[in-house]
Amino acid sequence: MTGTLAALGAGLAVIGAGIGIGYIGGKGMEAIARQPEASGDIRSNMIIMAAFVEGAALIAILLSILMA
Repeated sequence: MTGTLAALGAGLAVIGAGIGIGYIGGKGMEAIARQPEASGDIRSNMIIMAAFVEGAALIAILLSILMA
């Protein structure tokens, strides 16, 4: 039973990270389309935020597996 809950928690973390990174990418592309001259700054901020989301997802996955 606990293995199933750990798998469910890890799956939810991955789904949440995918949605978050997709949202970051979409909004970043909209911002670049509006201000092409700021594309370098926007792109670097997108990469940093995607790394933060990915790190939070990794921590959630590890915690769900360790708690099982």
